[in-house]
Order: sequence, then C-alpha cells, then structure tokens
Amino acid sequence: MMMIESGRNPKHCVIWLHGLGADGSDFMPVADELKLPFPTLHLFPDAPKRPVTVNGGFIMRAWYDIVENQIQAQPDVAGIEASRQILLGIIAEQVAAGIPRAHIYVAGFSQGGAIALYSTVRLDAPLGGVLALSTYLPDAAKSIAALTAAGKATPVFMAHGKHDPIVPYAQGTKARDLLRGESCRVDWYEYPMPHSVCAEELRDIQNWLTARMQA
Repeated sequence: MMMIESGRNPKHCVIWLHGLGADGSDFMPVADELKLPFPTLHLFPDAPKRPVTVNGGFIMRAWYDIVENQIQAQPDVAGIEASRQILLGIIAEQVAAGIPRAHIYVAGFSQGGAIALYSTVRLDAPLGGVLALSTYLPDAAKSIAALTAAGKATPVFMAHGKHDPIVPYAQGTKARDLLRGESCRVDWYEYPMPHSVCAEELRDIQNWLTARMQA
C-alpha cells in the first residue's frame, strides 16, 4: 500500500479508495495538492484484482463485481462486504499505531466511494469523516436498515458531477436523500462535470477536511 506523509509524526490519516480499474496511485496527485492544517498520513490501498462481469469478465482492480450497467441491480454483496473488511482492517491498523478514530477520514471515488458509504452506515464507532465522490449507496434499502448511531454521527462529504454518465447524478442525490432522511450529517456539493474530479471540488475537499480537523 502506497502512502504519503505531509509532515513529521502525523496524527491525522486519510484513506483513499480508488475507482473501478484504477489503483491506489490514482489519488496520490490529489493528496499532494491538499494543504491541510496538520501533518497527515495519506494511504492508497489497491482493490483486489477480479473479473468484472459488466466488462466482459475482464480482470481488473475492483472493490466488487458489477453485474449490470444499472449499477444498483444485483449488488455483489459478498464482494462489497469483503472490501468493507479490508477497509476496517486498515482503520484498525491506524488506531493501533496511535491515530485516534476522530482523526481518520475515508475518501472514495465511484466504487471506492460506494465502499466508503456502505461502511459508514455500519460503523461501530464514529470516524472523523467520510468523503464520497461521484458515487452511490450500494444495496440501499438494506444499508439504511443497517444504519448505526456511529454512522449517523460521522460527518459525510458527498460530491457529484451533474453530467456523470457512469454513476448517474440521480444515484448520488438518492443516496444523499436517504442518508439525510435518517438524520445523517451529509454536506452536498455538485459540479458541472462528468465522472471526474475538478479543481473546485478539490478546494471544497480541502476546506471541509480543514474544518473537521480544526474542530
């Protein structure tokens, strides 16, 4: 797993979960651009390699399988849960290394963001925050039914492009509304972009993380 430390002896950590077919290095330039108020450890895990049905069974890095173009159809619950366990293991390692849970943030794009949201609602203790970028909530009805007090207490940054052809904008707003309907702490941002990350979004991420870290 690749990592970047923005200063000595970091006591804050951001775990970046990449999208389908990418790898951990995908978000290293983003982390490099962020100017955060405290030394921060950025971690970039790789998803396992697996065949992805919607891509003709081609083997690539994926946090879970996608069976149909309609991403909410037939969710790969086993694959999603396995990736949640990977994330929980990384969080536990950082806590054991001395970083408080309140200083740990999970950021995910697309598939990575889906794992972030799916994991958030099932937390047994709050985190400092979760950033869910251009994504949706997998197995939405069961995920909302599984929502914990710790999930409600964890701040969430959600962002989506209004012209996203991969994860439709409506999937993002549906997840936002479901979470807000359960009194989750969701801050919503949207941009005139496709399935990507833009400069304005990076500024919003930096400001949101800075506010959480200084709280």
